[in-house]
Amino acid sequence: MANILDIRRRIRSVVNTRQITKAMKVVSAAKLRRAQDRALSARPYALMLTNVLKSLVARAEIYDAETGEPKHPLLAKRPEKNILLIVVTGDKGLAGAFSANVTKAASRFIESKAGKNIDIEAIGRKGRDFLRRRYPAAPVQTRSLADTEESLETQPEAAERAGAIQITGEHVGVLGKLEFSQARALAENVIRRYQREEIDSVYVVFNEFKSVIAQRLIVEQILPIEQIGEPEVRLAEEMTEEEKKKAKEAAISAGVGLRSNQQSSEEAAQFGSGQVDYIYEQPPEDLFRALLPKYVAIQMFRALLESVAAEHAARMTAMDSATSNATDMIDSLTLVMNRARQAKITKEIIEIVSGAAAM
Repeated sequence: MANILDIRRRIRSVVNTRQITKAMKVVSAAKLRRAQDRALSARPYALMLTNVLKSLVARAEIYDAETGEPKHPLLAKRPEKNILLIVVTGDKGLAGAFSANVTKAASRFIESKAGKNIDIEAIGRKGRDFLRRRYPAAPVQTRSLADTEESLETQPEAAERAGAIQITGEHVGVLGKLEFSQARALAENVIRRYQREEIDSVYVVFNEFKSVIAQRLIVEQILPIEQIGEPEVRLAEEMTEEEKKKAKEAAISAGVGLRSNQQSSEEAAQFGSGQVDYIYEQPPEDLFRALLPKYVAIQMFRALLESVAAEHAARMTAMDSATSNATDMIDSLTLVMNRARQAKITKEIIEIVSGAAAM
């Protein structure tokens, strides 16, 4: 049987670990609340922009009357030969299988597009490290999200491809202090490449967050835009009942609300969506041409915001499970220690009785 002193040391070690996991759970819960508030506060602007674009579609001539081709390049559909895949993972670990699930979904998507050229933009250290080990980097990589518009304008043309699948951009450390300007810079670079016909379609793989127990891993098509206001989901993976149960228990113990933001989104969507004949100061075609890139940028920003919230929720759930496991281990070790102490006491009593009987 193990030494009592060794068991006590192990119990102290597990107790210290439990204190760390409990503190990390509280921190993740606080960050999750802020991330939820940010995602919710960004939705009214996105919904109003969507409503305005829908109104413009009904009033502007976005398709050529003779050829039927769209006048805006972001609506143009081409055969998929060159694809851009944006993979959004976390920068830190201790979040369960959060980043691993994203990279697995990205790998499945890449396998489904066999025979085509795929450029990968990795957002987050975990995804970057995973993809680096499997695919080569492009000879000329795109710059990070922190670069200015001027630097993106002077970006050189990409050299010869490093392979059918290559990494063209790495963005690490941007999710901790995410700003709309970063998502806009990425969107502008993507739009510029799409207009130059360097890429034929753009997909983003991320965790869609609605509430702690309402999340799903999706691959969403960003470009070309097929229908405004309707996300083009190409792959979706829902949470299992066991994962929902664990997330619910972690949220309740941390004091995080379980209410979905769907009701707030529906209320915001109704605002300004009435059948009203708007009077635009500028021609509808010019407004539509100017607002469509902003629509792509806000879609990108939404994906990043929801991924951040989903990461904090996953870390909170993982730390809650770790805390529960540490408690169970402490109880088990305490039982082993008590048995060892009892065995030692019994042995000493037997030795005393045996010695007394021998005398």
